This record gives sequence, C-alpha cells and structure tokens, in this order.
Amino acid sequence: MTTTTPAPDAPRVERPGRTGGGAAGLDQIAPPPKMRRRPAMIALSVALICVGGLTSAWAWQSTSTAQEVLTVRETVLRGEVIEEDNLVTVRIGVDPAIQAVKAAEMATLVGQRAALDIAAHSVITGDQVTEAVVPPKGFSVVGLSLTSAMLPTKQLAVGDKVRVVTTGGEAAAAAGPPPAAYGATVVQTSPDEITGNTLVNVQVATDVAPGVARRAAAGEVALVLDSQEQ
Repeated sequence: MTTTTPAPDAPRVERPGRTGGGAAGLDQIAPPPKMRRRPAMIALSVALICVGGLTSAWAWQSTSTAQEVLTVRETVLRGEVIEEDNLVTVRIGVDPAIQAVKAAEMATLVGQRAALDIAAHSVITGDQVTEAVVPPKGFSVVGLSLTSAMLPTKQLAVGDKVRVVTTGGEAAAAAGPPPAAYGATVVQTSPDEITGNTLVNVQVATDVAPGVARRAAAGEVALVLDSQEQ
C-alpha cells in the first residue's frame, strides 16, 4: 500500500478585498469622506471676522480720542469753594463740543467757586466755575436757624431769591407797623440734627445785615420764596 505524504502548505496570497483569506466575500474599500460646504457657516464666519474688525477699530478710535479730564468726587453746590480733594482725574472720550477742563489745568480750579451745582462724578466744564467771591463787595452772609413754620414747603436751593421777613408775634403785628422784609439770596442750606431746624445762610446787603442777624437770633424772622424769573 502506497502512502502519499502531503505537500507542505503553500503560502497564502491575500487578495485585495478579502479578510484573512476567508470566503466572506469581497469587501468594498470606502472612499474618503467628502467635506460638505455649508454656505451658512461660511457667511457666519465672514460676518464674525467683520464684526471683530469693526470692534477693534472702534476700540482703537475710542482709546486714541480719550482725554484726561476732571470730575468731582462729590456734589459741589453753587457758591462752594472747589478744593483739590473734590477733584478726580478720569480718562474718557469727550465730545469736542463739551469744553471739559483738562486734568493738566487742575491747579487753575482749586480755590474757585462753583457757578452752578456740579453733580458728583460729572465732567467739569469752564462755565461751571467762577472766581467771584461770596459774598461780593457790599453784601454780607447771615446765618438763620428756622423751624418748618418759618420756611416755604419747597426745598430751598442755593441761589434762590428770597425775602427775610421780620416777625414779632400776633400782638406785635396788630399793634406795630407792618413787618420789614429784606431781599436775600440763599447761599447754603443744611439740617440741624440737634434742634431739627433748617440752617440757612443768606446773602443780604451789608447795611441791613446787623438787623437781620439780631432778629434771627431772637427767632423773629421767616423766609419767603419769591419768583426766580428775572
């Protein structure tokens, strides 16, 4: 009986598309995915680039036109002296039409008075300050301590035109001449936390100041608020 020795296994040749030489069939090789172009995304990217450029241009322009100007730390009322501690330097963009006082001119403001009420943190302009002295020549300032019955219900403001009217009680009014009245201007007001009264500094003519002060000390004056129209 003849025995046949099997030949050694021949090397397998892998064919493209077959896995492990099995009989699973030919696998198709998938082509690389194609990038889909989305017009909306492209438009959005372009828009973002444009916005970024405009923002950068605006920021550069704002920085380049910014100036160092002066503001006030707290409200300064009309007639009050401007102190160095009141002033703060800020760097902001200012409209050229606004004649803001530059930080380099701080020394020229110190010692001047507020011609108008200057609100806290607002930019100071040239027309808000004055060198005029309070009181001016020929006038004096008299302090009054007044109850609510001696004042108009409207809150007095610095610069208000008022009249200081003398009082002496009902009996004195009935027996004596009409009360005297002196033209005055409100210089400053503040509450008296001890008495609850209102402290009012008024500017009156120098020749009547002694009489007004004497009547005020006796509690015999009241204020009348007149029309502010000139």
